[in-house]
This record gives sequence, structure tokens and C-alpha cells, in this order.
Amino acid sequence: MSTSTSTRTLTETASGYQPRHTLPLRVELVRQLKRRRTMVMFGILAALPFVLLIAFAIGGEPGGRNNTVSLMDTATASGANFAAVNLFVSAGFLLVIPVALFCGDTVASEAGWSSLRYLLAAPVPRARLLWSKLMVGLGLSLAAMILLPVVALAVGTAAYGWGPLEIPTGGSLSPGTAAGRLVIVVAFIFVSQLVTAGLAFWLSTRTDAPLGAVGGAVGLTIVGNVLDAVTALGDWRDFLPAHWQFAWADAVQPSMEWSGMIQGAAVSVTYALVLFALAFRGFARKDVVS
Repeated sequence: MSTSTSTRTLTETASGYQPRHTLPLRVELVRQLKRRRTMVMFGILAALPFVLLIAFAIGGEPGGRNNTVSLMDTATASGANFAAVNLFVSAGFLLVIPVALFCGDTVASEAGWSSLRYLLAAPVPRARLLWSKLMVGLGLSLAAMILLPVVALAVGTAAYGWGPLEIPTGGSLSPGTAAGRLVIVVAFIFVSQLVTAGLAFWLSTRTDAPLGAVGGAVGLTIVGNVLDAVTALGDWRDFLPAHWQFAWADAVQPSMEWSGMIQGAAVSVTYALVLFALAFRGFARKDVVS
């Protein structure tokens, strides 16, 4: 008897069976939090601010080059600047990894452990299983993105003091305003990474190898970054999520601009919805044997 047939039979005969009560989010969350890769990933992100702090202590305070000043050059101006710099150096690649890991490892790892078919035979409806794993994967990804600036803000404030966020182009934002702008930055980075989440999750439903799903999502994200660097593509680059990944810089200006972030969010959400739909559609028809 196939897994889908077994699930249907149990669904029809089990007394008191309710699909919405299978695989609760809290159960899946606890399972994922107990995994070593989750703790290692959070540990790496929490360690990054300390690495940058040591680098500035050894190399001295950053300074502008060729009479230009960038966000990196203001890293030691205040805790808010230090937090912004941590997001700047990690948004392009480092924050891609936890998203790909948490969303790409989730289903494929169950298949790799040969436990996926037992979950479905419990019976956990396929859509319910994917929904629980996707929500937990996205939740952990968001937690990782929040952890980095929070630790960076604490470390930067302890090292450089609590003060306004100095803007490279001139002017500054008060500490309260800067905190609100950093929240917007984190929110945009999370939305912009939904494409990577969608890629990883779709690949996770297509393979039994977690490394293939995670690596494939990271690899395709890198390809997008490379294509965005090809200026010969012209306006076609506007359809690449990577083209808008640093649009959040408009949020740390005296007068915040929304147009770039709105366009970037729209592109990212569109791609993500298509990929999530493909994952659910493909998994519903998949013959699960592992």
C-alpha cells in the first residue's frame, strides 16, 4: 500500500482524527532548535560582531579613501553604525546561508533519514507537513536575521557608545529613529531573501540530499548576483532579486525612500510565491519512498 493510500485510509477510519492537529508548529520548532546545525548557525551569526570588533581594534578605525566616505567608514561612530555595518557586510552572502539551511534542509533531511514516509503515515497530510516545516524554516531564518543586528548593537554600544547613526553622505539619525530604521532594514532583508527560501524549499522537496538543496539554493543565489553584475543586461536586471538586495540603504538616509524597497520586495515575493507553489504541487504528487 502506498503512503498516500495509507494516509487516506487512516484519515477516513481513525476516530477523532483532525489534520490540523498533526505535527504542531511548536513540535517542529523544538525539533529544529535541538539540531546541532541550528545552534552552530546562530553561534556564527552571534560571533560576527565580535570578529569585526577585533578587526577594527587591530587595524584601527576605518577611514575614507579617495576623499569618499562609505557606511563602512562610519562603523565606529556609534553602536547603531556598527549594527548597520554588520548588516551591510552580511546581507549579500552570509545571511543567505541560514535561509538556505533552514528552508532547504528541512524536508530533504527527513527523506535522508528515511523518516519522511513515517511522518506521512502517522498520518500527517502532505500540505500540513510542508506548511509546518516552511513556517518553522522561515521563522528560524527571521530569528537569525534579528540576532545579528541585536548582538551587533549591544557590542557596538559597549565599544563605541550609544549615539546617533552617522550617515556617510552627511547628517545623522537620532538613536530612536535609527533603531526604527534598522527594524525596517531587517524586514526588507528578510523579504528579499524569500527567493532563496523558495529555491531551497522547492529543492528540498525534490531531493533526498539536504546538501544538494542547500547548496543548490546558495549556488543559484550566487548566479543571480553574478548576472546582476553584467551591466550589458540593462533593464533586464530589474527582474533579478539580487539587483535590489541593497535597496535597504535608502532606509538609512535622512529622508527615507521607499521606491527601491517596494520594487525589490515585489520581485522577491513574486518569485517566492511561484517557488512555494511548485514545492507544494510537486510534493503532493510525489511518490515518497524514503
